[in-house]
Amino acid sequence: MSRPTQHLPLFAAAAAILLLSSAADPDDERCLSSLHDSFSGGLRNWTKAFFAAPCEGFISHLQGVTCNNGRVYKLSLPGLALAGAIPPELSNCTNLQSLDLSSNALSGPIPPDLSALLNLAVLNLSANRLSGAIPRDLASCAYLNVIDLHSNQLTGPIPDELGLLVRLSTFDVSYNRLSGPIPVLLANRSAAPGAAAARTGRFNASSFVGNKDLYGYPLPPMRGHGLSVLAIVGIGLGSGLLSLILSFSAVCLWLRATDRTATMPGEEGKISHLMPDY
Repeated sequence: MSRPTQHLPLFAAAAAILLLSSAADPDDERCLSSLHDSFSGGLRNWTKAFFAAPCEGFISHLQGVTCNNGRVYKLSLPGLALAGAIPPELSNCTNLQSLDLSSNALSGPIPPDLSALLNLAVLNLSANRLSGAIPRDLASCAYLNVIDLHSNQLTGPIPDELGLLVRLSTFDVSYNRLSGPIPVLLANRSAAPGAAAARTGRFNASSFVGNKDLYGYPLPPMRGHGLSVLAIVGIGLGSGLLSLILSFSAVCLWLRATDRTATMPGEEGKISHLMPDY
């Protein structure tokens, strides 16, 4: 009769683990709720009943959501014609390791708040309409292996801090509106296309093309820009002033030469000889 009672603690522990794994995490709920409110488009079955409790252990009821031990582990929502801005509250999905919102119509900036996703390994926001600067705060996500931001409308420089991400193996910011030099720590990790690049996981010039004001290895160095309107006007005014000075100097020299010729001794004698005496 004592044997069944010996197993009671085990059953209780298993029940407790199951209960904990099926309980909704309030941070994940805030995260998914903010996505639902910010995005319009093809989010099927994203109703309050589901994103209030998105995970049951390793099972998810929401489209594009992968769970791990009761927490949102992966968000994969590419190509769903989603529109709107990425909400800062996405950072509440603190267990998130992969975020793919590529090939949608998302606009606005990349929230610096994403730096709170300390477990994030994959960030793919490519082929959207995102604008503004690349947040330097992303360097806080030390586990990032992939940053894919190509085909957006991002501006400004590439933050130097991203070169400190030692795990970074895929980096693509091509076809944006970025400017300035490519950070040295990223440029030094570039490699020529081919087997060597595949083995090392390094990126090359294709990661940076399509940004007309971006320069430095592995892209060509900065090219000289055409003269601005102000420079052309300045050159014109300077040339005109120089011509005026040279003309004035020439006239002065001519007058001095003429005056010297008129006061030569021989000529002075002739003039005085012609003058009457008083």
